[in-house]
Amino acid sequence: MCRSADVTQDVKQAVLAKNDDLAEALRNDLARQGTALVNLLSSPGSGKTELLGRVLARAVERGVPVAALTADLATENDARRLARSGAPVQQVLTDGLCHLEARQVRARLAGRLSAATRVLFVENVGNLVCPASYDLGESLRIVLMAVTEGEDKPLKYPTAFGSAHLVVVTKTDLAEPAGFDEDAFRANVHRVNPGVEIVRSCARTGDGVDTVLDRALAALDGTPPHRPPLAPHPHSERHGHGHGHSHRPGPVHPAGDEYAGDTRAQPRPATTPAS
Repeated sequence: MCRSADVTQDVKQAVLAKNDDLAEALRNDLARQGTALVNLLSSPGSGKTELLGRVLARAVERGVPVAALTADLATENDARRLARSGAPVQQVLTDGLCHLEARQVRARLAGRLSAATRVLFVENVGNLVCPASYDLGESLRIVLMAVTEGEDKPLKYPTAFGSAHLVVVTKTDLAEPAGFDEDAFRANVHRVNPGVEIVRSCARTGDGVDTVLDRALAALDGTPPHRPPLAPHPHSERHGHGHGHSHRPGPVHPAGDEYAGDTRAQPRPATTPAS
């Protein structure tokens, strides 16, 4: 049994190491183009899509060239919602895979990303477990959590929150009726990720929208605003060299088939964020 466990662990490490190499190559390619990739992680129902739509619309208003790639197991609903911002949006259907991998992002972007794009937002599959272990070539990793999810969530999902360059708490207009203890939440975040910035946001009022966009733009210089204890890309940030294994903690699933049924959502007129 020990031998079997060792083999399984070796396979897991090989999967992550290959993904890390692809992610590093993608990050370098995007940097040469002058594009920062922002990886958005959260549980389902956190309000991630609505907030991202507001951020995209604000970028369009400000004349910032942005684009988005959104991933789901099924349906193109989120791509249609995001396209109302006026920004270019692409959908990836993972066909049951619970996370995105760097190979999928690179394949989906091939020949489709405008060279003028300054920020590419990637809305990962709604899941705080599997996506946390996969570097997508991001310059900025944002973990989002709604006030309705409970103050102890960072302690339950330390890999996700511990690898964040920025934490965003969403649906703050519901904090009082939900009985959300923000002080306890902040303390729990900083237990797993000391010093990380926490941004309050509300898609309904527009609170935090400009801050999220500004932090994404700041990542263009390749320097995250914060170095998390579980850095999303260990080769470049922790060691400065490549090797055949990964130091990233967390679960690993075998690489799935190439995503099925991908479509590119057609942009629609931009909407004005609520004020």
